[in-house]
Amino acid sequence: VQLAESGGGLVQPGGSLRLACAASGFTMDYYATGWFRQAPGKEREGVSCITSGEGDTYYTDSVKGRFTISRDNAKNTVYLQMNSLEPGDTARYYCATGKGCALDPLSPRYDVWGQGTQVTVSS
Repeated sequence: VQLAESGGGLVQPGGSLRLACAASGFTMDYYATGWFRQAPGKEREGVSCITSGEGDTYYTDSVKGRFTISRDNAKNTVYLQMNSLEPGDTARYYCATGKGCALDPLSPRYDVWGQGTQVTVSS
């Protein structure tokens, strides 16, 4: 049972990236998946979450209208499409799965975490 993030990189302000969170050993559609990020010297914060089944979505205020979370059940992968990136989005991005959505990274709902992928927004 594990999660693997990919898709990070260096992008200029205003650019886009699509992060992927691929699961192995379990079916993602049965669980909620959250995206979190942590910048150097800062606490980890919740970015977005998608519920199991119907896939209701939630976003932190700072990314609303710019980021979109989605799930491809055939690929057992959850994506985070990030548009209009800003330097403040620079962080290591992690995905996690659990029972029910929460944007609090300390929520006990999440029990499987990936290793993260680095996103750097800079000119």
